[in-house]
Amino acid sequence: MKRLAAVIATLCIALAASSARADIYGYVDAEGIAHFSTEKLDERYQLFQRGTASFDSARLTQQATAAEAADTPLARYLSRHPGMARVEPLLKDAAEEFGIDPALLKAVMAAESAFNPNAVSPKGAIGLMQIMPATAERYGLQGDRKRTLEQKLADPKTNIRLAARYLRDLHKLFPSRPELVIASYNAGEGAVQKYRNSIPPYPETRNYVQIVKQFYQIYKPAAQSLTVAALSNDISSAKRIHMTIPGRRNMPASVLE
Repeated sequence: MKRLAAVIATLCIALAASSARADIYGYVDAEGIAHFSTEKLDERYQLFQRGTASFDSARLTQQATAAEAADTPLARYLSRHPGMARVEPLLKDAAEEFGIDPALLKAVMAAESAFNPNAVSPKGAIGLMQIMPATAERYGLQGDRKRTLEQKLADPKTNIRLAARYLRDLHKLFPSRPELVIASYNAGEGAVQKYRNSIPPYPETRNYVQIVKQFYQIYKPAAQSLTVAALSNDISSAKRIHMTIPGRRNMPASVLE
């Protein structure tokens, strides 16, 4: 248990100490779908949360700061999303088993699938945490007569557990470098190592790191706060999130998920 607590504390402090500086823009369309981006892509996108504020571990322990961080349209939406609420116990169990901060798991899930367990990317990434079948095979998941590998990977418990295990291994590979852990989850650890243990110069990956860090800052104080403000009228009707991360078309095909 001491080792587990140490792993969580190290990643939590490092992420909290890193400045999250990507503004988050968004809007809710006529179908109730929330669209988020790190850029104001057109006039529909309104500023949901500024990324100019720096958060540190000391400030996050203060109740006032936690309440302030949670009191934005984006924070209220993400914290109350029913898709996340449905898998909360699975997130908690996986986080405890592999020593991963549950706030990080939530942030990655929000960015990867927008809490949609049936999400499948054009490159074949599956489920809530968008795990590639090849990654699942690395961890011993195989298909059988009853279910294919892809069907097993779509199961939320299996999907979340594999993601937590992968994040734990990335943390071991890049200790005290949470930005590289996040970048590796998006582009692969090979891409990070190729660029001498730095965030690869792919626009999608750079935006992805920033947006996950912003989401992390939302989930961390929300988890510490006793109450969360009620959803605003323009957000409460949204059914799911559509993530728009600029630069995707510039990503090499070998690292797209």
